[in-house]
Amino acid sequence: MKPAQRIANLPPYPFSPLLRRIRELQARGMDVIRMDMGSPDLPPADFIIEALEESARDPTHHGYAGFTGIPAFCHAVAAYYQRRFGVELDPEGEVLSLIGSKEGIAHVAWAFVSPGDLVLVSDPGYPTYSLGTLMAGGEAYPVTLRAENGWLPDLASIPPQVADRAVLFWLNYPHNPTGAVAPMSFFEELVAFAQSHDILLCHDAPYCDVTFDGFVAPSLLQVEGAREVAVEFNSLSKTYNMAGWRVGMAVGNAEAIQALALVKSNVDSGVFRPIQEAAAAALTGDQSWIAQRNQVYQRRRDLVWEALQEVGMEAEKPMAGLYLWAKVPDSTISEGFCTALLEEQGVSFGPGSFWGQQGEGYVRISIVQPEDRIQEAMERLRRFVG
Repeated sequence: MKPAQRIANLPPYPFSPLLRRIRELQARGMDVIRMDMGSPDLPPADFIIEALEESARDPTHHGYAGFTGIPAFCHAVAAYYQRRFGVELDPEGEVLSLIGSKEGIAHVAWAFVSPGDLVLVSDPGYPTYSLGTLMAGGEAYPVTLRAENGWLPDLASIPPQVADRAVLFWLNYPHNPTGAVAPMSFFEELVAFAQSHDILLCHDAPYCDVTFDGFVAPSLLQVEGAREVAVEFNSLSKTYNMAGWRVGMAVGNAEAIQALALVKSNVDSGVFRPIQEAAAAALTGDQSWIAQRNQVYQRRRDLVWEALQEVGMEAEKPMAGLYLWAKVPDSTISEGFCTALLEEQGVSFGPGSFWGQQGEGYVRISIVQPEDRIQEAMERLRRFVG
């Protein structure tokens, strides 16, 4: 029995070995505080759970729900984009339900990347952008993001021969892992770049509603002409605390949506109908609780940031997202730093190298723990660094 060549050189998802080690330490009795993953610890609003329960009690709602999304969900996504961004979408042609955005991110490569094709991937960036490319037989070309440029790519630095070969470009703002945000002026440059090189832009925007200090994140689709070249991936995981529900959406260019739907119709049977109906309720119902939830995250962010200042770990105070991106002490390898912190103090951070070569020298610290656990983790960090 021999695995296919497409996975022969495929690395494990970075968090898999880390999770195994955490479980081993916990089995020995260690109290591990996990600040590595971005899984929200708070529940969705009650009305979302109630919508799930009501739909699940309908005996007709347990069969296949269709490949592209039930009308109620697709119309709710369109209503959300209209309300939130002023973007009008055709719910029948420009909206596609996903089993969480990660699934769609991986599958879009199957629709657009042929063996040998080049895909531009931000570095640091979400690992699935590269892994999906590799599984489709493509080549991931890292586009460097640097702190001095606000973690935005310098599009002019991409060699013309590389840009002309590229078929797809992956970006996401608010950015994972750095927490950086992008202005509309950059999105306009990005659309013009894609138009000039005939590239499909894939913008991943799951953190657009987890924002602080009055910041309002834009959508790439607000740029004139974006729908000619772009698809935006979004999710209810972070905005609505529904990470384990596995429901998201791809929106934008109708041709790209159709191609992704063709792949998905051959590999999955859609999202469970009650989850879609609960997601529709989330998207169209009372949104006031999100601001209150973000205040909780903001307090947590501030606790972590203040502790990082005390121990001399340089970090920006992010305006969005679930993470702080902090420099490790000089001459320290990020994975070694995180391993030692975990083994000695029972605190788990994400090594920056998980998100690409440019992440080396940094750690990603998530804020999805209660305040008392964060305070305890930061006290352990003080002991470790001090």
